[in-house]
Amino acid sequence: MDTEWWRWVWLGVAAVFGLGEIFTAGFFLLPFSAGALVAFVLAWFNVEPTLVMIIFLVVSIMTLVVIQRLVRKGDERQFPVGSNRFVGRRVLVLERVDRLAGTGRVRLDTESWRATTDGEPLEEGTEALIVEMRGTRLVVVPED
Repeated sequence: MDTEWWRWVWLGVAAVFGLGEIFTAGFFLLPFSAGALVAFVLAWFNVEPTLVMIIFLVVSIMTLVVIQRLVRKGDERQFPVGSNRFVGRRVLVLERVDRLAGTGRVRLDTESWRATTDGEPLEEGTEALIVEMRGTRLVVVPED
């Protein structure tokens, strides 16, 4: 088969994967684009197409592993988002928190939140600790 044709195939594959990476998240297509660029260069030097395909796969997989390790290394210090950002915070009980009676309000910073507990009721004026969020209610336990 004509090696000239393979050059343009590899360049097209690199472009498709590169453009695909722009429109997706996760750095998944970028390694295959890099592998296709290496394959393009090898095809330019008239390397056997079977060998170029093998090198494309090896370079792509190696690049994928390296990028995933770098991305995971940066994820070690993730900050909680959404309702999870409240877990571990201290609150002041404004209204008796009683699961059975369905009552309870706590103050978190400057805001008043509905609260519940899985244990014994918490009396007004005590401090509590947020352990989770259920719907729109904070789940609190007494602070020891």
